[in-house]
Amino acid sequence: MVIGSLLLAGLFILPLWNITLEAPQYPIPLGMNIHINKFADVHEFDIKNINLMNHYVGMQYIPESIPEFAIFPIVIGVMVALGVLIGIFANYKWFIGWFILMSILGVVGMYDFYLWEYDYGHNLDPKAIMNFKNPDGSPMGFQPPLFGTKHILNFIAHSYPRSGAYMMLVGMMMTVAAFFVGKKEAAKQ
Repeated sequence: MVIGSLLLAGLFILPLWNITLEAPQYPIPLGMNIHINKFADVHEFDIKNINLMNHYVGMQYIPESIPEFAIFPIVIGVMVALGVLIGIFANYKWFIGWFILMSILGVVGMYDFYLWEYDYGHNLDPKAIMNFKNPDGSPMGFQPPLFGTKHILNFIAHSYPRSGAYMMLVGMMMTVAAFFVGKKEAAKQ
């Protein structure tokens, strides 16, 4: 339980998510790593180039910071500390409670990410240099996928978890394993 909780601390160093854009005009794909406290270029100037390109279709600039970047580090820090304390002092039954709480926070975080992506890809400037329409005449959205790959005009957008997310998943699975080990040991007594 303690080790599983501590693995979440990797999110303070490693990226949680990545969005990559491939297109013929970019021999080296553009990429953005999303950490719990910042957006970061995969290659130098990637975010600047994404912002310049998106400006033509009226998309908002990727900001330096979003409110979640102030909240996520606190939430992860609290969950790490809580997990360590539960692992040291609490009954094994609390392990699964921590896992459920962390799972709920993960779902809420993904939903928040989806809402940000939706706004980013659909809240377009009507006075943009280029206006693309769907066959029904409605403005075309440019939302990257939450998870997976999606074709957007001549771009292929990829959105996948990165090492921080995998480390978090392994840590969470370790807490579930700790629950079952604790349950088995309690049954023996």
